[in-house]
Amino acid sequence: MNEVHTDPIWVQLAYLVAAVLFIIALKSMSSPRTARSGVLIGATGALLATVVLFFSGIELLNLGLILGFLAVGSIIGWVAARRVKMTAMPQLVALFNGVGGGAAALIAVVEYFEVGSSDLLLLIFTVATVIVGSIAFSGSIVTFLKLQELMTTRPVIIPLGKWVTILVAVGTVAAGIGLVVQPQDWLLVLLLVLSLIFGVLFVLPVGGADVPIVISLLNALTGLAVAASGYVLDNVLLLIAGTLVGASGTLLTNLMAKAMGRPLTSTLFGAFSGTTAGSTSAGSDRPVRSASPNDVAIMLGFASKVILVPGYGLAVAQAQSTLRELADLLTEKGIEVDYAIHPVAGRMPGHMNVLLAEANVPYEQLKEMDEINPEFSSTDVVLVVGANDVVNPAARTDKSAPIYGMPILNVDQAQQVVFLKRSMRPGFAGIENEILYDPKTTLLFGDAKDSLTKVVAALKTV
Repeated sequence: MNEVHTDPIWVQLAYLVAAVLFIIALKSMSSPRTARSGVLIGATGALLATVVLFFSGIELLNLGLILGFLAVGSIIGWVAARRVKMTAMPQLVALFNGVGGGAAALIAVVEYFEVGSSDLLLLIFTVATVIVGSIAFSGSIVTFLKLQELMTTRPVIIPLGKWVTILVAVGTVAAGIGLVVQPQDWLLVLLLVLSLIFGVLFVLPVGGADVPIVISLLNALTGLAVAASGYVLDNVLLLIAGTLVGASGTLLTNLMAKAMGRPLTSTLFGAFSGTTAGSTSAGSDRPVRSASPNDVAIMLGFASKVILVPGYGLAVAQAQSTLRELADLLTEKGIEVDYAIHPVAGRMPGHMNVLLAEANVPYEQLKEMDEINPEFSSTDVVLVVGANDVVNPAARTDKSAPIYGMPILNVDQAQQVVFLKRSMRPGFAGIENEILYDPKTTLLFGDAKDSLTKVVAALKTV
């Protein structure tokens, strides 16, 4: 596979069709209305590209192993995707993204031993693929551990972490340059190890609330690694697909950083400079006002305008269909109902859109933050289901909070606020939400699905 070759015309045309399908898929996934078809279109393009490769005339060694591992990987991917809960979808995305980066790095290692230093430009791209792919792999594993809460979601600062990270980064670059100038196997091993370590050090200082941004950035890095491996393997389709992923991931990262209200550098390196603080959980023993499902039903039933704010807790409880039932019931009573969607609600971009799409919530009722924020002041009741950080006023007032500067949904401007919570435990960012103690806030404790079911039942009698 290392010799320069020219694919037959039909293979080139098939790759062109696959590339066009990737572009159409990417465009389709920009809207909840067409996202599902976009995924299928993209999968079709990937399937076409994979099948064509086997008949393209390229000599494939160990064909039995390739087919066997392809079957095993397909089965694992299918089972994982079918069984994953919506709450664990971000973790799955992080894990799959890491696998992509790791695969690109391993391919580059194999190509190094096959090609060696016979082509300087090829060697440069091989080194770049090893670095970027390894960083994407180890960094994605750490994000998976954070999202799965197998390790703390708070920023992890090791002693002299800033200088250790800089030293590892310099060492990685030096090893890469050394490998290009004087190729030696031990330098490749050193480069691989340093790149993996840097990926871990890169993600450790990132706090839980910023992990979705890092997932997007690592996704972009995986795309770049795949594009570089496309050059190494002389495969135009990998170049196109990797470039598309890299470019879209970079744009999404910038958009998410903007949604968080601070520069990307602050998200990635703020913990080193002390701008990312820990918990501000003082005051958790203060009294709050709680109510029964019947009380909440009365509040909603006599409102003229209600805004529903879904969050990660809604996904945990799998209560999206029950929330849709509540919204339909309110609409039948002549009450205006909208859903307020924050750009980073949940654990990844579009998490709430996908969740509500499962319940067939009309897309017209979903309103983005910039559109819905002016409406809170004229809203009678805001019902917050499982959201916390995206409605926390600390983002506006507490400079020590890790979410400071992040634009939030202005639920505190509504006449009444109802929070559905399991407990007084802080959100993913690990900080207290002062709005919970506001006199106009009512808390309904319990599982969100069970609480909503009781509210729906009570509302039918109002």
